[in-house]
Amino acid sequence: MNDTPPTAQPGRITRAEAQGVRYAAVLEGHVAWLDGITGAALGVLATASGIYTYLGVSSLLDDNGALSFFAAASYSIAVSVGIFVFWSYLMRLLPSVRTTASRIGLLLSMALGSLAIIAMSSWLNAAALAGSAAVEQHLAKTVQEYQASLEQANLIALSAQGLERDVARVRQSFEDLGAQEADGGLSGLSGRGAVFRVLSQKSDELRGLEAQIATQQPLVDAAFAEGNATLSRMRALTVEPGPVEPRSVNFSEEAVRLAGLIAQLRQLSVAPLVSRAAQDLAASVVLPELDGRSDSARGDQQSTIISVLEVLGQRATTLRSAADAVVAMPPPNETTYTPISTADAVILYAGNFAPSWAGAIAIDLLPAVLVFILMVVHSAIRSGREGVGIEQTLTLSELRAAMMVLHEMDEVRRPAQAEAGEPAPGSGTPGSET
Repeated sequence: MNDTPPTAQPGRITRAEAQGVRYAAVLEGHVAWLDGITGAALGVLATASGIYTYLGVSSLLDDNGALSFFAAASYSIAVSVGIFVFWSYLMRLLPSVRTTASRIGLLLSMALGSLAIIAMSSWLNAAALAGSAAVEQHLAKTVQEYQASLEQANLIALSAQGLERDVARVRQSFEDLGAQEADGGLSGLSGRGAVFRVLSQKSDELRGLEAQIATQQPLVDAAFAEGNATLSRMRALTVEPGPVEPRSVNFSEEAVRLAGLIAQLRQLSVAPLVSRAAQDLAASVVLPELDGRSDSARGDQQSTIISVLEVLGQRATTLRSAADAVVAMPPPNETTYTPISTADAVILYAGNFAPSWAGAIAIDLLPAVLVFILMVVHSAIRSGREGVGIEQTLTLSELRAAMMVLHEMDEVRRPAQAEAGEPAPGSGTPGSET
């Protein structure tokens, strides 16, 4: 008994092969129908990308004349044509190649072309989609930087104004010592002698410094109030409706004004003045002539003045340390507003406008998905027809068309054969059976 499985007879296909052929025919029908709309869809995508590219290019051109219009229009048309041709090539060629090397080569070409499309079109599309919002983001960030600088300059100025209390405390200590000396509590000599004049001298110096510091307070308050008012106008320009370009011009003017106010606040700080005054407090002492009636009294005055000078040095060191602490505070950051175009703003703040970037890139690279779909479908079609000869996959309509072509060829050949004496195709020889 023969156990060998039956094989397909020559010229006939198995059931699985027949199902694969029908599967491939169905896919071919779908692909043929989709080919009718693919070109139109690709044209719409390319046109839409060109329109947004035109808007992006227009935002980069300073001139609004006819030449700028034609330049932007020419660039956008070139982008649209390039996108349409590029993806048309890939939709036709990449699904049809069969070798691995060819596919890798075309895939690399598609990756390189996609990068070129992003470079020449997608970023301009993003500028058109979110350019105004990106510029407003730049304005808002600049306002925050200016606000931080203004607050830091005001903090330094207020800290310097706080030194007035330290100066007043040192002045009060010398006035108290002077009152004690007037009663004879220091040198033992009551009245307004040499020691009293030294104490009064330093009290007067500190009183003048205290008054000078007090005169700065209204100026600091006025500068800070005006700075806040300027910041309010800048914030209003950031969110104000309408075109962003004229708002940027007004914003720039307000930024210059605010920078001047910040510089004014830095100059109003009295900390350097207090530091120098504290240094001079102990270094510049005019010693009066000792006026004691006896050597013992003058000796007491001399020892008291030495003690006063020691106290004076300690107070000066304390006051200078407080002033130096204010001087050492970090200065406000140098903030300068730089006008920026919509395209540059979209790139600078790309992380804040990810949806706009995604849409701008998707409108250009969406055909890549169609290319991969066609690759999968054509691969499925080839796998369905694998192992089946073309003579086994002819449909009835294809067979009828082939027979009609053969009949037409016979009609053309019959007169020529009759003239040569050759029998007509299909006619039998004499004596042959029909």
